[in-house]
Amino acid sequence: MIDPLQAFWLALVQGLTEFLPISSSGHLILAPMVMGWPDQGLAFDVAVHVGSLIAVLAYFRRDLAAMAASVPDALQLRDNRDTRLIAHLAVATVPVVIAGFLFEQWVEDNLRSPLVIAWTMLGFALVLWFADRVGSRERTLDGIDWRIALVIGLAQVIALVPGTSRAGITITAALLLGMTRVDASRFSFLLSIPTIIAAGVLEGASLANGVGPVDWTVFIVGVTVSALSAYACIALFLRVIERIGFMPFVVYRVILGAVLLYLFW
Repeated sequence: MIDPLQAFWLALVQGLTEFLPISSSGHLILAPMVMGWPDQGLAFDVAVHVGSLIAVLAYFRRDLAAMAASVPDALQLRDNRDTRLIAHLAVATVPVVIAGFLFEQWVEDNLRSPLVIAWTMLGFALVLWFADRVGSRERTLDGIDWRIALVIGLAQVIALVPGTSRAGITITAALLLGMTRVDASRFSFLLSIPTIIAAGVLEGASLANGVGPVDWTVFIVGVTVSALSAYACIALFLRVIERIGFMPFVVYRVILGAVLLYLFW
C-alpha cells in the first residue's frame, strides 16, 4: 500500500501525462519501478482516473452542456453540430470498449514492462512527428464524418499497449486525417470522457470483486491532485499547441525510450 506522499507524486504524474501525447499508463508503470515504491494497486488507479475525468468534464463543461441539450434532437435524428459530435464520439468509442473488454487482462499480464514502453515510446514518437509534419491541418471538428471518427477510434485501441499514449495515438490519427492541432486535441480530449468512464467501470467492477481495502486518504489525494493537475495541463496545452507543435513531445518520448532501452535491455 502506498502512502499519501507517494499518492501525491503518482497522481501528479497521472494528471500531467493523461492528456499529453507521452503516455500516462507508461509513466504510472515506470514511476514505482524507478522510485522503488510498491505497486499502487487498482483502487488508486480508479482514483486517478476519476480525477482525470473530473478535469476534462470541468474544462469542457460548456461543450458538454450543449451536447446534453441536443440529446432530444439526436434521438429524433435531427442534424446539427452537437448531434454530429455526439454521434462521432460514440462511433470512436466503440472499438476501444470492445477491445478493452476482450484484451485488457492479456495486456496487463504480458505487456507491462519497461522494454515494451521503451519501444512504444520510440515508435509512436516517430509516427507523431510524421503526422505533425505532413498533416494538412485544415479540417476542424465540424469537418469530420463518421468514417474519420471510426479511424480515430480504431487508433485508440492501440493505446491499450503501455507507452503508446491514448492522447498521442488519437491526436496522431486526427493529424494524419487533416485536422488542425487544436481540433485534433479537442476531439481527443472529448473522446477521453467515454473512454475513461468505460475503463473506470471495468476497474471498478474488479475492485468490487474483492481487490482489497481502500485507503480513503490515498484515494482523496489521488483524485484531487490528478484533477487539478490534469485541468491545468489541458488548459495550457490547448493554448500553446498551435504555436509550439508536437516536436517537444516527440523529443521527450525519444529520450525516455532511449534511456529505458539503455537501462533495461
